[in-house]
Amino acid sequence: MENTSRVSMAALSRVADGCHDDARLLDPRSTVNPRTALHVVPGGTGESLDHFVERDEMRFAGTHLIVDLWEASNLDDADVVEKALREAAAAAGATLLKLDLHCFTPSGGITGVAVLAESHISIHTWPERTYAAVDVFMCGDAKPHRSIRVLRQAFCPRTLTVSEHRRGVMP
Repeated sequence: MENTSRVSMAALSRVADGCHDDARLLDPRSTVNPRTALHVVPGGTGESLDHFVERDEMRFAGTHLIVDLWEASNLDDADVVEKALREAAAAAGATLLKLDLHCFTPSGGITGVAVLAESHISIHTWPERTYAAVDVFMCGDAKPHRSIRVLRQAFCPRTLTVSEHRRGVMP
């Protein structure tokens, strides 16, 4: 059985909205930690299947790439954007679960997300500025950096910048 944990989002949202039954959680003078309202459901034993990444003697949830594409083309072409998201996921070795795009008028901008078993790839384009913002976040064995080549080929940016963030670094 796969080792997973689930957090009760109902408990989290009720605390965040101030609708939790336990007033101690909402009192700023209280010593009760609001996180105690979360209910964690263990899905197995051991940590071998948590899909955290181990690299450079660090253990973390996943790699989040922030990619900016400047002076790019095809930013108003939904077929190109869809193909790029699909191919970027495949190049990274990720499992595509769902892909959703929305086209804006009159600018022609597109926002989209590829939901992955390993997390997501999202894009938002501004064709009128020849700019696109892309997030690539993946955990496990996926190789998010491999998606960059696909993005470069699909959108032919004059400038492509990447910043990497390691999410959930273990203390």
